[in-house]
Amino acid sequence: MKRLVLETLEVLLIALAIFFAIHFMLQNFRIEGSSMEPNLLDGQYVLVLKTPYWFGNNPSRGEIIVAHHPTGGEDVIKRIIGLPGETVEVKRDGSVYIDGQKIEEPYISSPPGMPHPAEVVPPDNYFVMGDHRDVSADSRVWGTVPRNDVVGRAWITIWPMHDWGFAPNRAIEFESSTSALQPAYP
Repeated sequence: MKRLVLETLEVLLIALAIFFAIHFMLQNFRIEGSSMEPNLLDGQYVLVLKTPYWFGNNPSRGEIIVAHHPTGGEDVIKRIIGLPGETVEVKRDGSVYIDGQKIEEPYISSPPGMPHPAEVVPPDNYFVMGDHRDVSADSRVWGTVPRNDVVGRAWITIWPMHDWGFAPNRAIEFESSTSALQPAYP
């Protein structure tokens, strides 16, 4: 009997340790609104991997991240466009320029109708935008996202089941270039 109790406690402790380890590394996130369409839809759930940016790794351009809202609201999900030290500008036609070079954005639903003046991204900050630019409140509205506010990278779409798959993290290329600026990994 004593052995059964000890084995049961051991199994429960291992299960509890696994639960907390998974919770520490992953977070589920529900997409609310249409700011990430056509790639992520209202009501979808994604798993957010918290570990990619541990140990000095930094987010890459093109990755979809979840971050704490800069004004203290609920967490947001957006795509990284500008990296620390870069100058980001959105022209009247919706084209996005980084350090004066236009980038290709095949993942957006339509170019933004709102231009944004050239802005240098501060150190340890990221310029983020939604993929559905006309309805997205993002760095054009509330400023850049500090590195410490990044929760993690969108990893897998888990709900609804028919949408299951890797999140659409994509490398972003300069329009005149065939090589990616920085890779984004699934």
